[in-house]
Amino acid sequence: MSSVNLTSLGANQLKNTTSGEMVEIGSLWQEQTVVLFFLRRFGCQVCRWMSAEVSKLEKDLKANGVALIGIGPEETGVKEFMDVGFFKGDIYIDEKKQCYKDLGFKRYNAVNVIPAAMGKKVREIASKASAEGIHGNFNGDLLQSGGMLIVAKGGEKVLLHFVQKSPADNISLEDITKALGISANVQAGEKPQCNEDVCTR
Repeated sequence: MSSVNLTSLGANQLKNTTSGEMVEIGSLWQEQTVVLFFLRRFGCQVCRWMSAEVSKLEKDLKANGVALIGIGPEETGVKEFMDVGFFKGDIYIDEKKQCYKDLGFKRYNAVNVIPAAMGKKVREIASKASAEGIHGNFNGDLLQSGGMLIVAKGGEKVLLHFVQKSPADNISLEDITKALGISANVQAGEKPQCNEDVCTR
């Protein structure tokens, strides 16, 4: 059972990156089930790869009446992120990072962010992203982590609440479709296999 309080969370304000309009996050699930993907940073290479991965589901989600929505903790890098087209859904900004706090998405500090960012799993995905032509930068807030929240239409219930434990943690496409009770005909990107510091693709 999820500990997310949808009533409290639903009142948090997000900024629509296209219109600039402020909306309550609860309005996003009022008329449809939503997959809310919370990015760490728009310039993060791993986040960009994850965005491209989850976007593979967009057509199947839409066919089942499910909206795919990306949320970032700040505007830094969002224009480039949108221009390149890493993500196929609408994108919002949580300027106060209140949703991030309410959902338990932790913040690193100057001491623990380096080991987390240099971990084996992060290197694996970064290697895969590079192979697919996805690159990143170090602009913006380097300390925020993210995750995912799937909410049933009308805020009836939380179908999935995923919190990153490391910058490379991501939910599988299969787990997303399973939580939604739908099927999707997509091929998940294959992560490179690493043996110590040597990665192969």
